[in-house]
Amino acid sequence: MIRLRIVDPENWRLDLKVSESQKRFVSDDMRLLARAYAYRERRSNAYVIYNDDVPVGMALYYDCDELNAFDFSQLFIDERYQGKGFGIEAAQQILDIMKSDGKYDKVVLCYIDGNAAAKNMYEKLGFCLTGERDEDEIIMEKKLR
Repeated sequence: MIRLRIVDPENWRLDLKVSESQKRFVSDDMRLLARAYAYRERRSNAYVIYNDDVPVGMALYYDCDELNAFDFSQLFIDERYQGKGFGIEAAQQILDIMKSDGKYDKVVLCYIDGNAAAKNMYEKLGFCLTGERDEDEIIMEKKLR
């Protein structure tokens, strides 16, 4: 069973990583934590994703006032646990948290061009392409209401 836990002093030092072939698409755990710290003034929320009691991935989102949206900044599942549906379940739980928060009515995210797995997952979750890009990042959004 997938559950989320806010990153805290007991769980931030985990050895979670993606495969070598995915490193160009996804930040590692330390970069995620650095971004969470950098965006702390924007209510950043960094999570460890657990399957029962086993940590399997991490995720991050924060407020983006400029776009009047949540920025679903990062999500990754460790290479040992991919292909089991953990990413989509964790992403749905995070979207539910955002929706219940109620500050914004939409979520924005980017994925790196060529990351078909991310694109497919986000489309399954109801994200749509905006037609915008930021260099090699393709922007998607989802209405929460």
